[in-house]
Amino acid sequence: MTLQPENESPKTGFQKFKSIADKILHPFGKKVKKVPETFFEKVFEFFRSLFSAAIAALFIITFFIQNTRIPTGSMEDTILVGDFILVNKFVYGPSSPKYIPFTEIEIPYFTMPLLKFKDPHHGDIVVFEYPGDKEQLRADEPIPGLPIPEEQIAMNVNYVKRCIGLPGDTIEVRDKVVFVNGKEFWIPPYIKYLSPYPLPKDRVNTQIFPKGKQWNEDNYGPLVIPKRGMTIQLNLENVEEWRTIIDREFAERVVAVKDGIITLKGKEIYSYTFQKDYYFMMGDNRDDSADSRFWGFVSRDMVVGEAFMALFSWDRDIPFSELFRLIGSIRTDRILKLIH
Repeated sequence: MTLQPENESPKTGFQKFKSIADKILHPFGKKVKKVPETFFEKVFEFFRSLFSAAIAALFIITFFIQNTRIPTGSMEDTILVGDFILVNKFVYGPSSPKYIPFTEIEIPYFTMPLLKFKDPHHGDIVVFEYPGDKEQLRADEPIPGLPIPEEQIAMNVNYVKRCIGLPGDTIEVRDKVVFVNGKEFWIPPYIKYLSPYPLPKDRVNTQIFPKGKQWNEDNYGPLVIPKRGMTIQLNLENVEEWRTIIDREFAERVVAVKDGIITLKGKEIYSYTFQKDYYFMMGDNRDDSADSRFWGFVSRDMVVGEAFMALFSWDRDIPFSELFRLIGSIRTDRILKLIH
């Protein structure tokens, strides 16, 4: 018979399991955390905890989820002005920051394509970096005679649109109806038009992308979206359509035309093979959206993530100085609302 010490009761099964687990997890004994006692120790502990939380938050924002505020109505009524949208950055493959936080200073970055779940699909609501106007090399490049809206000057401005076309697709808009590869595109449930009447085909909009096309926003294309490895023939008639997108692949002005000869970095060329995949984006508010119809394609490396939820929403026109009125404007029906 086994005798137990007078003041010690037999261990239960759970206590034995806990004892064994403690020995495995803490083979050298548990580390006892010192409780701050002095004022300076408490201050140090506070800032240490604050710093740790900031690092954790930066890690999450960088690789997993971030929020973005919607300043315009180009995605109404799917996404409203004043919505705070959560963006899944992991689904398309996380990447390190391209800019020093809270600045426009570019830094070397890397992507992790092996961790991605998918590439952008038809119908996804995609958050991406604004590539610039159809003639801009970068979003902050000045164009003589073309005023750039203040919200487009910063290099790290994000846009939110719906993915309409994938690399290699052929896009066409006929009397406001979108067709992809000859088939009518899925109609978003909250699509919006300011006018039910399409612009006539012969009413050319000179702001349309690509430069020189005789199209408008309601009757557009057909236009093939470039994909990696796709080769196009270049001539004097179409070089202006492709000049900027080719320049962007090199991050500098490399295409030139002189004496009827097209050159790339000084070497005569008759064709070009694309190095990147591209996407075509449009807003659900079709008549009030500056999108790929006007500024062109979005390269794969400019995609940030997929918008999937409205965290909450309020009236952005109410200043913070009227805090209680601002809080009262919160749209309760949009709190934690999934968007699609």
